[in-house]
Amino acid sequence: MYILGIMLILSPVVYFIPDEGIKTGSVELNFLTLEDFIHPKKQVNADITDILEDIDTSLNAPIKPLIKHQNDSDGNMGAPGAGSFEVESSTEFLMTETGKANLHKFFEILSSTASNRNKISILHYGDSQIEGDRMTGFIRERIQQQFGGNGPGLVPATNVYNTYAFNQDYSENFKRYTCFGGASLDNRKYGVMASASRFTEEIEIDSIDLAELPEQTGWIEVSPSGRAYSRARSYNNVKMHYNSCVAPTMLRVYQNGSVIHEDSLIMDGGQHSVKLNFGSTPGALKFEFTGKVSPNVCAFSLEGDYGVQVSNIGMRGSSGTIWGRMNQSILATMYAELNTKLIIMQFGGNSVPSFVDSTSVRNFASYFQGQISAVKRLNPGVMVIVIGPSDMSVYDDGLHVTYPLLPYCVDRMMVATKASGAAYWNLYAGMGGFNSMPAWVEKGLAGKDYIHFSNAGSKFASQMFYNALMSEYAKWKSN
Repeated sequence: MYILGIMLILSPVVYFIPDEGIKTGSVELNFLTLEDFIHPKKQVNADITDILEDIDTSLNAPIKPLIKHQNDSDGNMGAPGAGSFEVESSTEFLMTETGKANLHKFFEILSSTASNRNKISILHYGDSQIEGDRMTGFIRERIQQQFGGNGPGLVPATNVYNTYAFNQDYSENFKRYTCFGGASLDNRKYGVMASASRFTEEIEIDSIDLAELPEQTGWIEVSPSGRAYSRARSYNNVKMHYNSCVAPTMLRVYQNGSVIHEDSLIMDGGQHSVKLNFGSTPGALKFEFTGKVSPNVCAFSLEGDYGVQVSNIGMRGSSGTIWGRMNQSILATMYAELNTKLIIMQFGGNSVPSFVDSTSVRNFASYFQGQISAVKRLNPGVMVIVIGPSDMSVYDDGLHVTYPLLPYCVDRMMVATKASGAAYWNLYAGMGGFNSMPAWVEKGLAGKDYIHFSNAGSKFASQMFYNALMSEYAKWKSN
């Protein structure tokens, strides 16, 4: 009787309420309509059965002279493994003839890197979809196994994301600065990871008396992770990248509690690195900095002797429109030092929920095209691959459906990418297109937020990308 009474009370509301709801001032009231009551809506998911079947993600006292580390690498870490690069791909890169020519130039460099014992860098920029080495780790393992290389590449000075790629600890006085949210640097000298860390506040050196400042010490420790993919676990070249050193700063590097290297950092304010080589993976290394004014510590790089370095640069909340916020000279210098030959830009997901109309989508795509141009200007000859947003669901009227303007965003980003001489990889289409995210959630490939991939989903998406890359490589190789 109670349930029946409630239904009788609500039935007039169901009958009379319009489909678009009722607006009272700034308040909008919605309720189940008569049509929805008679014919309830059902969740419709894209069919991704064929996609899942096509992808295989399996893997196989008196003043003493400074102590100087005795480099003892024999230069042999970085050889590629065995295996064919010929794969079947259900997706492809979308690009113009100019983009294809740029990609082929990259393939020429990639194919000879190991045989010439050279070292090149691939930098994978992205938002929270890749943070903590998600997607990048799997792509790195595949590329290094095929073309050579060891180590996770660049790692942030002070990491704040959970990651399997490396281990890190640091003193409490080290503070992180980024150009994509949170505390920022006045001098904008972040380096290529778009973040840097300091153990003292940023100050104008000309406006203070150094004698009045206390000397401080801060430290950062990095070590390999036993949970990383096999290639990332092994490295024997370690670099510390820094800039903005404007006051005397002593660096001491400890291994197993003993000082193995001492250095006075270069005080010209420019971009520099301290390089250490080892006979094998060195284990935990503690970098201890002592001085009155901290430099910007941009990153550490954990590498082999030669091959391909693939670095994860995750930026939670970023739309990928960051390059104008960083010091251009420092960026160009560091890109050149790393010998950067490919930059992957995986963005768009953070902008999709904020789109209000088609104009806002076009404005974003235009601005993003400017970011591609900035990247290419800073890296003459670099290849750029854009990975657009995945499918994302908004909860609407009891159902999870694709954000209304997401397909248009994919289309506009694709046009902007091709116009820039870059290549576009359509992750949205690769997933299955419209309403594919609920199907991925159902299969355990994405989380309950209907936005981010699970670990299994990240591996799956990464294999699709790698297959598309190798499919293009095989075509180039056969010509």
